[in-house]
Order: sequence, then structure tokens, then C-alpha cells
Amino acid sequence: MAEREFQVNKEPASQGLFLRNVLLKALLLFVAVNLVFAGLNPVAWLGNISGYNLIFPGRPRLPFGERPDRAYNLSLLQLDAMFTSHELAGTPKADDEFRVFLLGDSSTWGFLLHNDQTLAASLNRLNLQAPDGRRIHFYNLGYPTISLTKDLLVFDQAQRFDPDMVVWLFTLEAFPQEKQLFTPLVQYNPNPVRRLIQTYQLASSPQDPAFVEPDFWQRTVIGMRQTLAELIRYQIYGVLWAATGIDQDYPATYTPPAQDLSAELSFYGLEPPVLHPEDLAFDVLQAGIEMAGTRPVLLVNEPMFISQGENSDLRYNFYYPRWAYDEYRRLMQDESQANNWNYLDVWDIIPPSEFTNSAIHLNPQGTEMLAAEIGRKILTVLNSGANP
Repeated sequence: MAEREFQVNKEPASQGLFLRNVLLKALLLFVAVNLVFAGLNPVAWLGNISGYNLIFPGRPRLPFGERPDRAYNLSLLQLDAMFTSHELAGTPKADDEFRVFLLGDSSTWGFLLHNDQTLAASLNRLNLQAPDGRRIHFYNLGYPTISLTKDLLVFDQAQRFDPDMVVWLFTLEAFPQEKQLFTPLVQYNPNPVRRLIQTYQLASSPQDPAFVEPDFWQRTVIGMRQTLAELIRYQIYGVLWAATGIDQDYPATYTPPAQDLSAELSFYGLEPPVLHPEDLAFDVLQAGIEMAGTRPVLLVNEPMFISQGENSDLRYNFYYPRWAYDEYRRLMQDESQANNWNYLDVWDIIPPSEFTNSAIHLNPQGTEMLAAEIGRKILTVLNSGANP
């Protein structure tokens, strides 16, 4: 009887020991996985695993979205994942293709425009041909933040796709030194940006505190859980993107650019009447031209909304005091002539009626007008054989 009671009482103890061992092993495995993950830091490699261009179509734009539930898109900061989803990654370069990359901000990306209304799409409809007979095909590599260094980073990452020419659109807002590292895409990719700073001797500091560098624990699975979740969600949104073609939120209404403006005359701490070359990031433009090598680069000062309301005698729009923008245009012209840059200034060619919710965002009609001007200039540059 005593022996039977001992066996009955022994069974719960054995179960408890077994459960403890299972939990302990699971905990040790969980810790080991996190430590190995942090040591290997495989997020960049994981970004190359994608259903885009395989299961569903590549996207014509780099990923950006603030309303994923409506846009079937989201903002990624992982460069490999961004480019793996782009149509370039699934488009082998044809023998008869002359490949042109468009760099720029949200206006180039096409804010509030459908994919068939963007600058790249409008240029492709022109059916331009290079002097050697190759068809000119444009790819949209714009990204919705304003910084020349951000554009340089995008161009650097796109080198693997073998461009034949680069069209780089910008506005004065992209030039202040304090804007160069302000965008999260730059801040969360410190290593490639530091390499660019050192290679091209840029004015930005490689030790700038704006750079975000996760420590060992932040590189674990737990620390990277949001990044990993975004990579997975972005693949899921690919199904919805393939079904609808929607990649941004299109609100029913929006607020147009302001006509009545502040009387403020300072621009990023700079006061009238003169801007100096060192006030602006011309070194980043030069770096992009050096990166392009023998391939032609066309620099474009993009169109902007010109106010006609209160204080419009002092400011062109929300962004710019007149003195600062006029000085910028003067400096841009001087730098282009001194360095033999291919430069197109189209700052005032678009009527105010063709802008949408910003002083730099065009509607489809304004985009077509801009495409026509850029198309003509591209043919002039190519037919003249002019390289920087």
C-alpha cells in the first residue's frame, strides 16, 4: 500500500520537473536565437527576400506610406528591401534600352498622383530616343523627403541597376546644411551615408548625433521586432497592391498652397541680402556628378508655386523669402557654369492653378508640362554629347 502511494505521489512531481525543463530549454533557446541574431545582424539579408517581381509585380515607386490601410504601402528604412520591391529589380536591361533614373523629392515620387501620372510615366509617354536609336526609359527613384544627401544615398544604392543617365530634380529646401541628415532614411542608414561623406569629403560630419545606430540589444529579435514586422507587412501589402494598383492614400480634399504668407525674411537662420556658396550643399551635387562618372547628369531646379497674396512681395511661397530664392538661383547658375553642369531652371514655368497641396506638388497637367520641358533638355544634352 505504501509503495502504491509513493508511485501516485511521484507522478505530479515528475510532470512538474518535465515542464520546468521544457520551459528552461525554451528560454535558453530564445536567448540564444536573440544573441545569434544580434551578432549576425541579418536584417539587410532578410530585406532581399521578397515576393515583389516574383509573385506580384514590382512597384514603380520606392515604398513610402503614412496610411498603410488605405495605401497598401508603408515607409521602409531598409534599403535592400526598398530596392528589391522596385520594378528595377525585376527588369533586366534590354539591349535597346537607354535607362534614365529620376532622383528627387515627393514631387518626383508623385504625391497625390497615380502611377500613370507621375513624372516618370509622363516622360515615358514621350517615346524619346537616344542618339544611337535606343529607346529612353525613365525610372522613378524619387523619395518623399527633401535632402540632397538623401538623393545621393538613393543614387548610390541604385548603381547596381546600370543607369545611362540621371535626372536630378531639387529645390532650395534640399540645400541647407542642416537638412542633409534630417530625413529618417539617412539617419537610419549611417554606414552607407558615412561612406559617402568620407569618399566625397562632404561637409556633413560622420559623427553627427542625428545618425541612429542600434546597440547590441536593439539588434536582437526583440529589439528589431518592429522592423521585422514591417518587412512582413510590406510583403502582405504586395498582394493588395497587385490587385488594386494603389500605393498611396488619395484624400477626397486637400488644402492648396497658401496665398497669404508670413513677412518672415530669414531662411534657416540666414538673413538677407546675400547667400554664400558655403551656405548650401553644392558639395553633394558635385558628389552625385562624380558618382555618375561618364554618364550624363541633368540637374533640374523644379517648378514651384508662386503666391499672389499678402506678403507675396516678400516671399514666393510658404518655403521661400524672395531674397533667399533669388540668391539661390544666382548661385546655382554660377556653380553650373563654373563646373560645366547640365542645368535646367524651370522654377516658374507652371501656373499656380496646376499645383495641389504643396508649393512643389504638381497635378497631372502640370506634370505633363514639366515632362515636356525636361524631355527637350534631355535630347539637347544627349545630342550635344555634353557630359559634366
